[in-house]
Amino acid sequence: MKKNVCFIGLVLMCLSCTRHAPTANVKIGLVDSNRAVQISGFDRAIVEDIGRDTASEVWQSLLPVYKMPADTDMKDFQNAQPGHYKVMDSVVVFTPDTAFKKGQLYFVRWYQYDKIGDAMQYIRRNKKTGSLSYKDLLFSY
Repeated sequence: MKKNVCFIGLVLMCLSCTRHAPTANVKIGLVDSNRAVQISGFDRAIVEDIGRDTASEVWQSLLPVYKMPADTDMKDFQNAQPGHYKVMDSVVVFTPDTAFKKGQLYFVRWYQYDKIGDAMQYIRRNKKTGSLSYKDLLFSY
């Protein structure tokens, strides 16, 4: 009986989540005399809504910035660069605690939540936790 109620609840939740997120065209670029990276291309309303939460930990989980290791096969094991995120208009600006090094390659990992679609599509494709698609956006100073 309890399993049936849980299954019905899951189905109702999936049916109610049929809204598609708008596709983002994310771009990055260095700003502030190469001391910060600007991340743009998100829907203004979404950025403003998330921007109300000023905790850097939240932004670091959504748009982490990493230093590219010499062995690029190890990039998934890097620690995110510590720093501060600031929302200005519909743009997110990340300023690292330690300045970017000239000639060093960095990347912003953009988790493509808009590629998920609705909850039912996610379930049909047998996606597992931790299997979100992402795109690494490279930049260097």
